[in-house]
Amino acid sequence: VQLQASGGGLVQAGGSLRLSCAASGSIFSISAMGWYRQAPGKQRELVAAITSGGSTNYADSVKGRFTISRDNAKNTVYLQMNSLKPEDTAVYYCNADILYAGGSGWFDEYWGQGTLVTVSS
Repeated sequence: VQLQASGGGLVQAGGSLRLSCAASGSIFSISAMGWYRQAPGKQRELVAAITSGGSTNYADSVKGRFTISRDNAKNTVYLQMNSLKPEDTAVYYCNADILYAGGSGWFDEYWGQGTLVTVSS
């Protein structure tokens, strides 16, 4: 099983980016999916998460600006980021709890490789 993230880049403050993360492999089911970020010198933090049923939660710092969504048929999670601020600059990681063939028999946690988002002022 792999998570492949994409969509990061350099954007000016006030701009938008859309991150994508696709899970691949012999997947039976995916429960929660989410996005985390880690800025230089800081701990990794949750940005947004979404359940298989579509319930979402967001960090206070991104509420009203970011939207998480998922396409269960494509095993993909998205993060639409609007009104970006310089403090949003970080490496963004996707995360998913996946049940797959040959696994533990329960949902295991997987991480994507990270994609860099840089917001210039």
